[in-house]
Amino acid sequence: METLQRIIMIVLMFFTIVTVHEWGHYFFAKRAGVLVREFAIGFGPKLFSYKRNETVFTLRLLPFGGYARMAGEDPELAEIQPGQTIAVRTSDNVVKTIFVDQLDNRKNVIRGEVQSIDLVDDLKIVMDVDGEVQTFAVHPQAMMMARGQEIQIAPRNRHFNSASVGQRALSIFAGPAMNFILAIVLCLVYVRMVGVPMENPRGIELTQVMGDGAAAEAGLQKGDLVEKINGSPVGSDPQTLVKLVQESPNKPMQWVVERDGQEQTVTVTPKPDASNIGKIGVIPNVETRSATIGETFKYAGQSFVDMSGLILEGLKRLIFGQFELDQLAGPVGTIQATNDVAKMGIEQMIRWTAIISINLGIFNLLPIPALDGSRLIFIFVEWIRRKPLDPGKEGLVHVIGFAMLFLLMIAVTYNDILRLIRG
Repeated sequence: METLQRIIMIVLMFFTIVTVHEWGHYFFAKRAGVLVREFAIGFGPKLFSYKRNETVFTLRLLPFGGYARMAGEDPELAEIQPGQTIAVRTSDNVVKTIFVDQLDNRKNVIRGEVQSIDLVDDLKIVMDVDGEVQTFAVHPQAMMMARGQEIQIAPRNRHFNSASVGQRALSIFAGPAMNFILAIVLCLVYVRMVGVPMENPRGIELTQVMGDGAAAEAGLQKGDLVEKINGSPVGSDPQTLVKLVQESPNKPMQWVVERDGQEQTVTVTPKPDASNIGKIGVIPNVETRSATIGETFKYAGQSFVDMSGLILEGLKRLIFGQFELDQLAGPVGTIQATNDVAKMGIEQMIRWTAIISINLGIFNLLPIPALDGSRLIFIFVEWIRRKPLDPGKEGLVHVIGFAMLFLLMIAVTYNDILRLIRG
């Protein structure tokens, strides 16, 4: 049952982080009038989808990412050439549906040979219908049926690149921004759940006791206040307790704890890990109390700043070559770490989700091709030049960047698997 709960927590974490990120892109693109064709969570085979208004909302098999596919970013429609035979279905003298194939199976349609067609600017089709040349106006939300798929046409004013520079920049930046907002909300929730440090703490509080650790076997419980270890006061610094445990593998320790106002003496024997460091399976913290509203915002803000600082410091070390491959984690390593955190309880899982959300937001703002940061740079250069860049060249840069990121992901995932095998 606990394993199922952890799996649900892990999936929910990735789902939430990716959804809020892509929702930021989707929401502001829609406000700019852009046609968002698909809002997808995950990659790979489609598991579930439904269409609302103009957008198909899709859940895909692999939950590591997502996308908001916008009109004009990719080749979307089957190309129709002059001389090609198609069929159209009209309503109120306007083309509402264009059929490219299986024409013999289409009913209530007008069939003819295309003389000219423009589905982007003029929205007009000129066809030879039984020897008579006819011109048809096309509805700006007309649908095209090809290869069993129904795709809405996109006039130029519905393309992403037709939005203003400011609108596009906001749509791109909104993804990482939503991750930062999510992290702040989670920090607020975390502080409300765990409280804030006492002014005059009497000991060290156990905020979590893992079910398979030495502490649980000894009878320690979440909320116990540790006052003494081996007859000596532990003070209020959790690192003191951690140090004592790490230095005592396989050595019985006498703990004096307060539980429900009563002192109890418990014998705890730390278990050695692979490096012969003592572990008991607890999360120690300073003694806490409930936070006021003001304290909630203060401590949540400080947590957000501290988490962001640690992530930025890691990026700095990576950029200046002080990072090793073993310090990076791909999907496998992230899942493993998330599973370890999930064992610690919902409070730590909320904090961990905030960290991952900040990480995703910062990482996406890096000026790496295929990431949001790179797209913002291209938009900034366009604003400086007062004219758009060559879409083909920009697309090539993003493709190369995506390929490099994909290769890095393969290398990191391979290293994650090796770490698992080595234990």
